Amino acid sequence: MISTVLVANRGEIACRVFRTCRELGIRTVAVHSDADEHALHTRTADAAVRLPGSTPQETYLRGESIVKAAVAAGADAVHPGYGFLSENADFARAVLAAGLVWIGPPPEAIEAMASKTRAKELMGIASLEQVTENDLPVLVKAAAGGGGRGMRVVRQLADLEAELTAARAEAASAFGDGEVFVEPYVEGGRHVEVQILADTHGTIWALGTRDCSLQRRHQKVIEESPAPGLSDELVQELGELAVRAARAVAYEGAGTVEFLVSPDNRAHFLEMNTRLQVEHPVTEAVFGIDLVALQLRVAEGEPLDSDPPQPHGHAVEARLYAEDPATDWTPQTGTLHRLAVPDGVRLDTGYTDGDEIGVHYDPMLAKVVAHAPTRAEALRKLAGALDRATIHGPVTNRALLVNSLRHKEFTTAHMDTGFYDRHLPDLTTAPPDPHAPLAAALADAHGRSRFGGWRNVPSQPQLKRYALGDTEHEVRYRRTRAGLTADGVRVVHADAGRVVLEVEGVRRTFEVATYGDDQVYVNATTLTALPRFPDPAAQLAPGSLLAPMPGTVVRIAEGLTAGAQVTAGEPLLWLEAMKMEHRITAPVTGCLTALNAVPGQQVQLAALLAVIQPV
Repeated sequence: MISTVLVANRGEIACRVFRTCRELGIRTVAVHSDADEHALHTRTADAAVRLPGSTPQETYLRGESIVKAAVAAGADAVHPGYGFLSENADFARAVLAAGLVWIGPPPEAIEAMASKTRAKELMGIASLEQVTENDLPVLVKAAAGGGGRGMRVVRQLADLEAELTAARAEAASAFGDGEVFVEPYVEGGRHVEVQILADTHGTIWALGTRDCSLQRRHQKVIEESPAPGLSDELVQELGELAVRAARAVAYEGAGTVEFLVSPDNRAHFLEMNTRLQVEHPVTEAVFGIDLVALQLRVAEGEPLDSDPPQPHGHAVEARLYAEDPATDWTPQTGTLHRLAVPDGVRLDTGYTDGDEIGVHYDPMLAKVVAHAPTRAEALRKLAGALDRATIHGPVTNRALLVNSLRHKEFTTAHMDTGFYDRHLPDLTTAPPDPHAPLAAALADAHGRSRFGGWRNVPSQPQLKRYALGDTEHEVRYRRTRAGLTADGVRVVHADAGRVVLEVEGVRRTFEVATYGDDQVYVNATTLTALPRFPDPAAQLAPGSLLAPMPGTVVRIAEGLTAGAQVTAGEPLLWLEAMKMEHRITAPVTGCLTALNAVPGQQVQLAALLAVIQPV
């Protein structure tokens, strides 16, 4: 039996595997980069081994270093998690060659299916070799790995070469393999997949369907099980195709077979992921199982029951990202001061209060999962939990998730993979809470020194300024013998952490938390306290191009130098942050008077990259 497992991964999935191992009495070993020295997965494992460096290429993508770590720590098995080397056949072989148990499918099965080009050949599907206007739109995809990296939709033939270059670079960075291919892009399709689990004795379970149609940049955002609105015939067909794919490669362990279901309800094979998926918790909730425990059982040679358990109810998962959907999904960094969700939902995370969100890895903070007897109840439960969650730290996609879960197109199961292309502006423009700035000001006032020396004259109103997104709010209140007051509002209670206001007979409670001098969180609203008088020196020259995130400059547009004429929207350079490439474009049309970026340069948030003199 397995006694010690090393997880060749980081963050949320490493913590997830460790949890099951602890329940089974199995010791755990973490590997960590220098950036992850104090990460949650490093702290919670029984032992941890350093991988020198911070980037994935230096650390989590170095298979030989991970195998050495497993041997040095006395592990007898390796779990790959997902991403990084989880679908790398050579890594699986190296683990086995070291005399360790590989908690995953045989290397031959990974080799056959992990490369999407070879998988399609196995399923009798050809990639596009020569793309013409008649083939558009097409999808450029990485042959290895997943998670939306190395994937681009191309709608104009003139863009194909540039998108191929970007996809190759992103795939090589994320998976260590820059191979890409091109396939037709199905408009209006739904992303539906089947979870499979196979033992070493010939039994294969097809554990229902999942719908993962709500995606940004081809990376899933909200997933659910079972996939709603599919006919019984289509569900049966998908299950049979998934089992057929598994049998074709003598599959063992957990895997997922993914399809695109077209508007006319035809299933198009996409790929087989030879690993555990990020969204596996929804299947666990519906079938009442622990997929990691079953992976371990299969790796130990134990048989599965002849038939899978019966499903019950509906489950939905939302991925909470440190990113701003309103600014082209820009990743966010900084301190995660507080993360908590109400009871009754599942929280899978690789972070805890006080952790730093860095630039080197995926921006996912957590997965929140709700299970209920019906789909409508599960959606309501998850939306409510996210709405009431405490999230103090970098900007997140919380509002997008809540609004998506309550959107009519989603609640009626009429969504497809173009959902965010159609609705993003409406989903990211939530009306601000008009009383949040007042609550922040009153909490701040209570935290300051008490007013002394009462006089028989009216108190002058106190003024506070807050930024809420791109808007500025001024708040006025007074101190009186009766306490703090504000026009049109009855202040029922106010202290440094809690304010109760009564407006037109309705009483509301505001939980207030302040970090540093200016960051204030009032319930689900994030405010920045502003100085009373703005600093005139903080103004930037027109046409200044600032880094929207910390990251690494991976390349500059060909031939771009100071003095060049550029057009608004023209790509100037590319930043890599959190395993994704981000195109930085000219904000205005004009002359490039300064270019401060070079390939390989590390830049901080708001660093001046270039200056364009507007025309």
